[in-house]
Amino acid sequence: MSAHGDFDVLVIGAGFGGMYMVHSARQHGLRVHALEAGGDVGGTWYWNRYPGARCDVESLEYSYGFSDDLQQDWVWTERYASQPEILAYADHVATRFDLRRDISFTTTVRSATFDEERSRWIVRTEAGEELSGQFLVTAIGCLSAANIPPFPGLEHFGGEWQHTGRWPATGLDFSGKRVGVIGTGSSGVQSIPVIAGQAEKLFVFQRTPAYTVPAHNRALSGEEEKAIKADYPAFRAANRLMITAMGSRFPLNDVSALAVSPDERERLFEERWERGGLGFMGSFNDLLIDAAANELAAAFVRNKIRTIVEDPDVAGRLCPTTTIGCKRLCVDTGYYATFNRDNVELVDVAAAPITEITAAGLRTTERAFDLDCIVFATGFDAMTGALSRIDIRGRGGMPLTDAWAEGPRTYLGLGVAGFPNLFTITGPGSPSVLANMVVAVEQHVDWITGCIEHLRTRGVREIEPTAEAQDAWVTFVADVADFTLFPTCNSWYLGANIEGKRRVFMPLLGFPEYVEQCERVAAKGYEGFALI
Repeated sequence: MSAHGDFDVLVIGAGFGGMYMVHSARQHGLRVHALEAGGDVGGTWYWNRYPGARCDVESLEYSYGFSDDLQQDWVWTERYASQPEILAYADHVATRFDLRRDISFTTTVRSATFDEERSRWIVRTEAGEELSGQFLVTAIGCLSAANIPPFPGLEHFGGEWQHTGRWPATGLDFSGKRVGVIGTGSSGVQSIPVIAGQAEKLFVFQRTPAYTVPAHNRALSGEEEKAIKADYPAFRAANRLMITAMGSRFPLNDVSALAVSPDERERLFEERWERGGLGFMGSFNDLLIDAAANELAAAFVRNKIRTIVEDPDVAGRLCPTTTIGCKRLCVDTGYYATFNRDNVELVDVAAAPITEITAAGLRTTERAFDLDCIVFATGFDAMTGALSRIDIRGRGGMPLTDAWAEGPRTYLGLGVAGFPNLFTITGPGSPSVLANMVVAVEQHVDWITGCIEHLRTRGVREIEPTAEAQDAWVTFVADVADFTLFPTCNSWYLGANIEGKRRVFMPLLGFPEYVEQCERVAAKGYEGFALI
């Protein structure tokens, strides 16, 4: 569908948040239209098609709960769904609910400006099309603005290069090729074992080693799925009570790592390691708030690395020294064992940084590497990058980038002072990336549509956070972060991976408490918002 016309709600993005926003707005009788840069639905899972791409949240949890028929009918095949399966699920949802008739694909939003006289958002696309809507909802994704480091010489590289977050649908064939992967975060950890199995030679360029735990992925048994589907609503409800909105089947062990014997501590760490997945950080209740407890978990993982990796020097270089969990914990399949392969070489670019990309490959301060392919597994300008790449202007023509010059400022992660009728799904200041994202977007969409219904039934034209409420919320989010160990390392949670980006811890830990606060705000007539 082409992009034009006037709507009640305009949505940017057609990933999981955008799709549900379209569906929910329709259910509330709203004229809605979404604009999507990709060629189809799926968001993150449309773009991230790199080898080995897989969700780190279990598939029975990383799925919509708004339709019981949907969750009963769809059958997941693996504990952790692969990118193709998740994209097939997104396609199924879009088709089942006929969402595509209200979405314009291959449509990039250039600007969004609030028209104060009409109380409407004017959205313009790269193709020059113009739309208007009373409300603007950004469902643009926390991890969608690919970060390609500005290495000099990239334009002269004679081989093929790709970023994991913009992978071609046709894939790449690495057979018989010399490949360099730059980056060892989640996409690097997932893709490196697969690429190693194809390439003649693989160089892994690592700046900072990552903590990664095994996925122990497996096929889902019919009995396991049947048991959950027998009472899916209760399963969803139990997950929403978890701090990260997932993992209720293997919850946090509510005891300190310092309060048990060394043997018991080792047993409990081992139990979580063998189960696999992000639940490892739930081994004890203080791993993210007490440095001594955290170091015990970090030492356990480092010992696992030394056990798996045969070369002691390589194992040592793969061992992180940072706080475990202050960066996103990775979940892998065979990552550390990959470095036992004869065709894989680990290159420490913290000790010898990359200086340039050359026509033949790349060069560090110590050595030149001849490469046929370069894979940038260098992550994203997280949480704010996709918004900052659109020219969004609120009252008085204020650019959002100026309003956020000292770091992102929101109220509830849902609205921004000075930007009326703008809602940011999983925006900074909400649990977002520290929670099950599908649950997080459903909660936000439900809150947004409930808010719009409240406004329309009362004839309210505009809603925006007060400066006072926003200031208090920003302080609260910072105080919660400072209670934890999250700010102790340079992570993308802080924007530290982007040169020049203001370092502010952006997500909020604690999903159930956050939901309670959102519900209190709504129950009090949208306390902290100005309604005009």
